[in-house]
Amino acid sequence: MTIGQLIEAGAPPVVAILRGVTPEQAPEIGRALLAGGIGMMEVPLNSPRPLESIERLCEAFGGQALIGAGTVLSAAQVEDAAAAGARLIVSPHTDPAVIGRAVALGLECLPGFMSPSEAFAALAAGARQLKLFPAASLGPGYLKALREVLPRASGVWAVGGTGAHDLAAWLQAGASGIGVGGSLYRAGDAAAVVEERARVLQAAWRGLQSCGALGGG
Repeated sequence: MTIGQLIEAGAPPVVAILRGVTPEQAPEIGRALLAGGIGMMEVPLNSPRPLESIERLCEAFGGQALIGAGTVLSAAQVEDAAAAGARLIVSPHTDPAVIGRAVALGLECLPGFMSPSEAFAALAAGARQLKLFPAASLGPGYLKALREVLPRASGVWAVGGTGAHDLAAWLQAGASGIGVGGSLYRAGDAAAVVEERARVLQAAWRGLQSCGALGGG
């Protein structure tokens, strides 16, 4: 699955950040997210045995979800994540080596950026989607200004402090979607809790669609 395929299928434009998930819990959390309508998820590489969690998620849901690795800091980690089955590479920074390796392997990537210079450096390295981080510290107004100069075809995902409460503001400012961590999953959370939070996000997305609140973003 790709980001585009999931969005076209009606999935909310939300990447679930499963920081701290264990391989033992990963399948039930992935199942809960899918039941709640969330089809994109990443396991940060600073989680316990992250590659094993990625493998288990891919084995269980690879055909219906986009599974990836987060906090990817080197080209070697890109290769490790790809070997585990990851199709999405998310990093907190702009590193041309990470971006280039992900692109060469045919993976989708979301390199982190804060400044316009970093954004254009990431695009020059081959990225097509960008991760604005830390988004909450910058605000939707910052993204709206950036969208005036970024290529229209480039996607920007707001990550860091985002959730159902500000999904509308980010999308209306020009974001393609958001990445959601602690307000969706924290290490040890029960699957039922995660599913309910996912349903809240899905409901927020459906509400925006039904009232036409995304026009002109």
